[in-house]
Amino acid sequence: MDVATLSGLVKTLFILALLYLAYIDWRSFRLPNAITLPLIILGLGLNLTSNLRFTDPPSALIGACLGYGVIWALNALYYLLKHRNGIGMGDAKLLSALGAWLGWATLPSILLLASTLGILGGLLWLKWSRHKLHQAFPFGPFLVIAGIIELLWPQIIPTLLIHS
Repeated sequence: MDVATLSGLVKTLFILALLYLAYIDWRSFRLPNAITLPLIILGLGLNLTSNLRFTDPPSALIGACLGYGVIWALNALYYLLKHRNGIGMGDAKLLSALGAWLGWATLPSILLLASTLGILGGLLWLKWSRHKLHQAFPFGPFLVIAGIIELLWPQIIPTLLIHS
């Protein structure tokens, strides 16, 4: 099997795992460790040891740490202000996995796109399901969509912002 075919297969399997996580989160408000933690390990392993890497090894390591750390820090700040959690640590592990696979430089684009889509999705969720503003809303599906966009069309967000 040639490198391009193998790379396409790896990307397809990664996307399928991400879509499955999005489905689980949408239905249960949970991102299971049984899937997120292996994705982190596989992303690091792929980028540290394989010729199929999507980013260089230091970027993958920093991406995994920053992905988790950013969400953890945001949640800690929210907890200090509101005395309750604002985002689940499953989302932190999912962003860590995306950072491990795609590198730290993709995290700002992923977070910007996921947050934008999350706001739009949240407004639609509130309108159609008649939920209250303080009810939980799954953020994982929006991280997944943003991660897939970044995987398939790298740097699309900075390019759109610069050329606007």
